[in-house]
Amino acid sequence: MKMHSLTTVLATGLLFTAGLKAQDMPLSQVLIEGEDWEVAVEGFEFTDGLSTDAEGNLYFSDVKGGTAVYKADLEGEVTEFVKDAPGISGLQWGGDGNLYACVAREQRVVRFSKDGVETELVNEVRPNDLVVTHEGNLYFTMTPTKEIRRIDPEGKMTVVSEGVVNKPNGITLSRDQGTLAVSDHGGKFVWTFRIEKDGSLAHPGNYMTMRTPVADPEIAKGDGMATDVHGRYYVTSAEGLQMFDPTGRMGGVIAKPDPSLPLVSACFAGPDHAWLYVANGGKIYRRKTKTSGALFFEEPKNNEAPPK
Repeated sequence: MKMHSLTTVLATGLLFTAGLKAQDMPLSQVLIEGEDWEVAVEGFEFTDGLSTDAEGNLYFSDVKGGTAVYKADLEGEVTEFVKDAPGISGLQWGGDGNLYACVAREQRVVRFSKDGVETELVNEVRPNDLVVTHEGNLYFTMTPTKEIRRIDPEGKMTVVSEGVVNKPNGITLSRDQGTLAVSDHGGKFVWTFRIEKDGSLAHPGNYMTMRTPVADPEIAKGDGMATDVHGRYYVTSAEGLQMFDPTGRMGGVIAKPDPSLPLVSACFAGPDHAWLYVANGGKIYRRKTKTSGALFFEEPKNNEAPPK
């Protein structure tokens, strides 16, 4: 398998869109020259649901063949964090110290305590991926029904968007947690919504235009999402890991570690949360970066100025 160095990607023209201005945020502010993708986890069938905790440990699922929520510690050792938890497609730690999960196979949203004790939040839903704000609002995507739903801190579920995004899939927050971003698996946009004080969503907009395959120019297959400390958005897609600045401008596309397999989830984890992890088929890859991930279980922070 051929890994792609920053020099190689630059040479192939994948990093920049035409006419980028000096104030734009290109991938050269994120990628480190000479650092490539490396295998972090292997031996699974279809990895997904990447998430991290305050220490930088990585949590993930094997949505096809796995039977647990798995944990890869800072030394790379993989253990079963929660046993008997198959079919999970989305994971996220909350500010209350619980791990929240979309159990797609069983059509439930649940939470796990640090001791692995499960509590069901809702059932008879079609959850794909989720994000949890510091205040405890949980938003999750329902790809088949074109919905985004919210579970408030008291456990009440409401539909906060319906029919706006064709196939809502990946989901993340802005750095200050005032904006919800959702990728479209059946279109070419990442949509954003303003989160109102009551937790409802307002002002939907097709904020980011993803790069699409030549063979299917209207379908980018947007999937899992992440946000870094400078407010940049990352979205997995058919073309690779696409990065956008806080204003929605394309910053570049990082090539998949394995181009032959789907890229479905992304997360910053590891030491100082400075390693970018992606789920790519049965393996999880990582690469060190110049940035670090936004941690939504912490107090919201404003976007910071990117490094020069």
